[in-house]
Amino acid sequence: MDDFPTKIADFLETTATKIRTMTVDRIAQGVRWAAAGVVIGLAGFLLTLFLLVALFRILGELIGVEVTYAVFGGLFVILGVFLLRQRKPRTNKD
Repeated sequence: MDDFPTKIADFLETTATKIRTMTVDRIAQGVRWAAAGVVIGLAGFLLTLFLLVALFRILGELIGVEVTYAVFGGLFVILGVFLLRQRKPRTNKD
C-alpha cells in the first residue's frame, strides 16, 4: 500500500502527457505551419508586387509611360477576362 500514491501520481502524469500530445502539441504544430504559410505568402506577394513595379519602371523608360500604362492595362484586362471565363457558374437548385 505504500506504493499506491506513487502509482496514482505516475498514472495521472502519463494520462496528462498523452492528452497533451494528442491535443496541444498537434495544435501548436498547426499554428507554426499556418504562421509560416502567412509569412511565405506575404513574401511572395511583395516579391510579385516589386517585380511588377520594376518592370513597369523599366518599360516606362524604354517605350514611354503612356504606352506602358496601355500595355499593363491590356494585360490585366486579358487576365481578368480569362479568370472570369474560368469561374464555375452558379447552379440554381429550385
